[in-house]
Amino acid sequence: MNGRRVRPRAAHTAEPGTSSDASHRDACAVEFHAMSDWNLPWTAACRCERIHMRVTAPPIVTMACHCRGCQRMTASAFSLSMLVPSAGFEIVTGEPVIGGLHGPDRHFHCAYCKSWLFTRPSGMDGFVNIRATMLDDHGWYVPFVETCTAEALPWAKTGAAHSFANIPAPETWGPIVAEFARVGPHP
Repeated sequence: MNGRRVRPRAAHTAEPGTSSDASHRDACAVEFHAMSDWNLPWTAACRCERIHMRVTAPPIVTMACHCRGCQRMTASAFSLSMLVPSAGFEIVTGEPVIGGLHGPDRHFHCAYCKSWLFTRPSGMDGFVNIRATMLDDHGWYVPFVETCTAEALPWAKTGAAHSFANIPAPETWGPIVAEFARVGPHP
């Protein structure tokens, strides 16, 4: 199973006992298996726990970014994130504030402890990049892709399956996302 949610059709008009009815049951079973395969939902919080979040959709891909901006915002060698559909992410308690550069990519932080929680990338309103270490259970997390390795510290290696000197072109992502769905890390 690839871990992606498969939604049955909204309108189900097949008669019970027909092959269409069996297809609907199979689609529902696939959706349940995909959700349980990922052990969703996941909970997350900032360091001071004033902000709590919930993830209800599996990640599209997991990443590490070595750019200097991420190095500075994390005070580390790279940032860790996972891309999820916006519909599968919610703030449960608290009110994140914009931090970082206040540019087109909106980086959200806790106003109190300053934890970098998530980013809403410019031009990608249907997605959110959640900082993986905010998850209550992030021990399963492994970056599948690393970007901006041209700016990486020489000792900082992640072992990601795919490595790019810069941010890859949009057309590069389709095969990577498909591969992640098949073989990417799961909890």
